[in-house]
Amino acid sequence: MLQQDSNDNTKDVSLFHAEEETTNRPRKVKIRHPVASFFHLFFRVSAIIVYFLCELLSSSFITCMVTIILLSCDFWAVKNVTGRLMVGLRWWNHIDEDGKSHWVFESRKESSQENKTVSEAESRIFWLGLIACPVLWVIFAFSALFSFRVKWLAVVFMDVVLQGANLYGDFRCKVGSRKNLTSMATLYFGKQFLRQNTGDDQTS
Repeated sequence: MLQQDSNDNTKDVSLFHAEEETTNRPRKVKIRHPVASFFHLFFRVSAIIVYFLCELLSSSFITCMVTIILLSCDFWAVKNVTGRLMVGLRWWNHIDEDGKSHWVFESRKESSQENKTVSEAESRIFWLGLIACPVLWVIFAFSALFSFRVKWLAVVFMDVVLQGANLYGDFRCKVGSRKNLTSMATLYFGKQFLRQNTGDDQTS
């Protein structure tokens, strides 16, 4: 299970080097990485399908469990391959010379407004798979709990942890440091509060 070190030695850096930043391709183009886009969704959707049909496909719980976990182990691929290719995001951990653990959240900087390096179609596919699948596994977890399918809780919990960790990591890459997260939340609730008060003033 992923943990940040207690000192929160987190770095927010730009992704990779100049050769990837100077790619002159427009943002609004068709899918440029069809293989990565396919496998980004394939493993996640296949794990959900197997979860629903496992009792019909096999009478062995161990076989079903191993199949679902293997399909859900796109953790490394999303973190290091599809995230980098499709949306220019990657996060990872390294140990420095003092033995301290550092989490690095990388985001590729785009060179200019006209020369975007990320396809909008790929971005939608990436975030749809990244957000929708963990939400479904959380629903499955409550369903297994309330229906007393205790043996499936471990499988579902593993999927929630793996896919939830990728969601958190890529979201951190997208928005930056914890300070940015806090400021975004403060700004959002401030706008909601102002909008509500403004609406009340206009109706009174």
